[in-house]
Amino acid sequence: MLKFISTACLVWLTIAVNAQDHTLQRFPLTEVRLLKSPFLDAEQTDMNYMLKLDPDRLLAPFLREAGLVPKAASYGNWENTGLDGHIGGHYLTAVAQMYAATGDKKWKARLDYMIGELKRCQDNRSDGYVGGVPGGPQMWQQLKGGDFSLFRKKWVPWYNLHKLYAGLRDAYLIGGNQDAKSILIKLSNWASNEVSGLSEEQMQLMLSTEHGGMNEVFADVAAITRDDKYLVLAKRFSHKAILQPLEMKQDKLNGLHANTNIPKVIGFERIAQLNHDPQYDAAAQFFWTTVVNNRSIAIGGNSVREHFNPSDDFSSMLESEQGPETCNSYNMLKLSELLFLSHPNGKYMDYYERTLYNHILSSQHPGKEGGFVYFTPIRPSHYRVYSQPEQGFWCCVGSGMENHGKYGEMIYAHRDNDLYVNLFIPSTLQWGAKGVTVTQSNLFPFEERSELRLTLTRSHAFKLLIRQPEWVKQGQFSLTVNGKKINAVKDTDAYVSITRKWSTGDKIVISMPMTDRLEYLPDHSAWAAIVHGPIVLSAATDSANLKGLKADDSRFGHIAGGSLYPMNQAPLLVRKEGDVSADLLPIKNAPLTFQVANMIYQPAYKNLVLKPFFEMHDARYMLYWPVAKPGKEEQRELELTQNDRMVMSLNQRTVDGVSPGEQQPETDHVMDAENSKSGLIKDRHFRSADGFFSYKMKMSTAVQTLQVTYYGLNKGREFDILLNDQRIAHVVLDGSRGDRFFTQEYQVPAAFKSIKEVTVKFSAAKPSSTADIFDVRLVK
Repeated sequence: MLKFISTACLVWLTIAVNAQDHTLQRFPLTEVRLLKSPFLDAEQTDMNYMLKLDPDRLLAPFLREAGLVPKAASYGNWENTGLDGHIGGHYLTAVAQMYAATGDKKWKARLDYMIGELKRCQDNRSDGYVGGVPGGPQMWQQLKGGDFSLFRKKWVPWYNLHKLYAGLRDAYLIGGNQDAKSILIKLSNWASNEVSGLSEEQMQLMLSTEHGGMNEVFADVAAITRDDKYLVLAKRFSHKAILQPLEMKQDKLNGLHANTNIPKVIGFERIAQLNHDPQYDAAAQFFWTTVVNNRSIAIGGNSVREHFNPSDDFSSMLESEQGPETCNSYNMLKLSELLFLSHPNGKYMDYYERTLYNHILSSQHPGKEGGFVYFTPIRPSHYRVYSQPEQGFWCCVGSGMENHGKYGEMIYAHRDNDLYVNLFIPSTLQWGAKGVTVTQSNLFPFEERSELRLTLTRSHAFKLLIRQPEWVKQGQFSLTVNGKKINAVKDTDAYVSITRKWSTGDKIVISMPMTDRLEYLPDHSAWAAIVHGPIVLSAATDSANLKGLKADDSRFGHIAGGSLYPMNQAPLLVRKEGDVSADLLPIKNAPLTFQVANMIYQPAYKNLVLKPFFEMHDARYMLYWPVAKPGKEEQRELELTQNDRMVMSLNQRTVDGVSPGEQQPETDHVMDAENSKSGLIKDRHFRSADGFFSYKMKMSTAVQTLQVTYYGLNKGREFDILLNDQRIAHVVLDGSRGDRFFTQEYQVPAAFKSIKEVTVKFSAAKPSSTADIFDVRLVK
């Protein structure tokens, strides 16, 4: 049988701890309560949003697919266009968290009701299946026999189902619902049976489609049941095309869909925890290191249009309105948590803290209605949009509801007789097993200190370990115990430890003076964020033309579609090398608020005010700033003009565009395909077909041409371009354009301009194939 570390090292909960287990563990949410802070405010805002959702509408896809009559109509948006049911799975996790974090019985009632309905769905079938995937039973039956034809036409079925698996797991482990455990195990047995007849080659082919963290949940089921057959299943669901390069410490991530792959790596580390697999663990550590150090920006996020950009070129992220995706950071925090528990090192918590404050906390609107952010653009003077409860059902809404209910997860951790303080979030910890209560009070990050007060059922000795953050000014981190300064020596894991006999009333004061710095993008280009301690500062430039600020349920509602501002009009920082502290001028009676007139070149922007990005809402903002050396300001503005000219021109002309080969743009444009494939050339995505592929695209009366981008070395390619099945061009490529990309425009017949949507189709002329196509646009 498998040698488990312990069920207690499950990441999502504590269950019975093996007395011999010395693994670092986090505390369950039931033992941590938030005190007044922006995090408590965010938790309450999230609760208000969640209470507006109707469980029966979230459950409707599951009842429909089980052959039962739904009690209410399904929600719209992504919830009735192919990803039906995914929000219901996220919601189970979020509700379980809220119950654990607050103890409020209304969350338990809501959780128990939803689990009861899902049990009814499962009981209405004989095979243990329950899910919301449209037409799922027929599709899964075909897949079981090795026929992937229906599977390929669905919107990421295993990804969808993963949300239910994770929700059931959390309903049991966090919410304490025993029926959820039963449903989860039966559903896992169904999955085992579903793929039992597939060869290893077929499994790996199936895993090339986004499937969430299926390997992770099966590893968790193995820990819950102590049955190693589920760990075998977890390994079968581990995608070797991602695992193997990471095991060899090779970064092959350019162009990959980021949030498809981060959950796979979470699964690698979860498997490693359970069977002590050093290769899986090494793969997860290498992935974390390369993503955090080479592919993440100051707020902790990564990706552009959901994909990893080249690590040596962040220009696409700077240009795009589709910056880092919130789901990516949600999953990177999960991975950081797992790695920290396996390898307690402050570097994991430094990243966790940075991402928690600057991306996660900033991704929910603080107003009464709340709302979650999908993309966080870093393009100068762009903005974000927010979901609405009855209309937006994106992936980042599901993970968003989870994000703001689990802030208590990693503030503290423990191992044997050691207590770790990882984060400086006001909170109360009840360490029941030791009879210790810790109350952490502060105004952090608005003040540079925190205070811990202890209450004990009896005085006793234990080790207290406090993280010394990487952002503290050199030599200025200090601790006092009951007013007496102690020698604070950081160990190799970036923690300062105090071992003594503690008593009720003991007080520890932590002083953490913050550094100020410019943080440049990982590609070392002349773009920088302004950072104070762990907090990224930003400035509002204006609030004009915030199109779709509150997103509707349209296909592109999650994207900030207002006009792009030219980069040469962005505020320009002028900086010599060295400390920026002298140029950050604090504004009186406004903590963490600064004037930066001395750093800004243009007089029109001298009055800009910096404040924490997590407080920046309902405005266009500066997050990354172009930087010039003194005397080079005009040269830098000229560079910005030249680099941005084509992007701005194309943006202004574009009515609708799609990037072939990129997952979400193709999904948004309802791609249909036959004998088609995607790939990368020079880090650019393409799609081609021996059959055809097509997209549904928006039209307007202003459209003049269809613009298509090709690769010049394509030869022997012959195909037709059709609009609504009417041919508008016959194309033959002979490879004569050389090693470069080029764009052709095709006239759109007047008859199409009066309709709102058109299907653009690329169809191969037999026996040839279409070109590798990189960009498709309908332009004015």
